[in-house]
Amino acid sequence: MDTTVTSVFCNCFRINTSNKPSQATQQKVVLDTKRMGSDCVVIKNSRRICGTGGCLANSPIAQNKAYFEIKIQYTGTWGFGLALKDCNLDEIPLGNDSKSWVYTSSGSILHNGDPKYSNLKIAEEGDIMACTYDHVELNFYLNGENLQAPVTGFKGTVYPVIYVDKSAVIDVNFCDKFYYPPPSGFQGIMMEHSII
Repeated sequence: MDTTVTSVFCNCFRINTSNKPSQATQQKVVLDTKRMGSDCVVIKNSRRICGTGGCLANSPIAQNKAYFEIKIQYTGTWGFGLALKDCNLDEIPLGNDSKSWVYTSSGSILHNGDPKYSNLKIAEEGDIMACTYDHVELNFYLNGENLQAPVTGFKGTVYPVIYVDKSAVIDVNFCDKFYYPPPSGFQGIMMEHSII
C-alpha cells in the first residue's frame, strides 16, 4: 500500500502511526479517587465532586504557570485551591492546617486557620471560579475577574484541591475547554511526566 493511501486510511479512522501518543490516549489531569476523603464522591469521569470531604488532582502542579477552573453546580459548603499531598482530606473545611490554601464558599481565603482575606465576592450556583499559580503566587478569579487577593509563602509540591459538604456539587476542569481564557502565559495543568 502506498504512503498516500495509508495516510488517508489512518486519518479517516484516526489511527495514530507515530511513536507519540495521541491526545485521546494521553492521561488527563482529573480528580484522584486514591487521594480523597472517605465520604467524598467523585463522578462524571473524575470531574465532579460531591458528598463530604476533599480530593486532590491526580498530578501536582509542576509547570511554571498553571490555571484551572471549577463550576458551582449546587451551593453548600465548599472550597478549592492548593494542598500538599499529605493534607487531611477528611478534615473540612480545608485551610485550617498548614498544608492547604483555599478560597471558601464564605468568601475567605484560609491557610493554617488564618483568614488571609475575608469578605471577598461569593460565588453562586452556575458561577465559574478559577485559580492561577506560578510557584510564587496563587490568585483566585470569579467569572473571569481577578479577586485581587494574592497568596504567597508556598513550600513543597502542591496539588489542586477541592472540598465539599452540605450538598455542594462542584465540577472541575484542570486542562481544557475553559469557560474563561487563562491570563497571559498561564495554561491548563499538564501531567507531571508530559512536561519533561
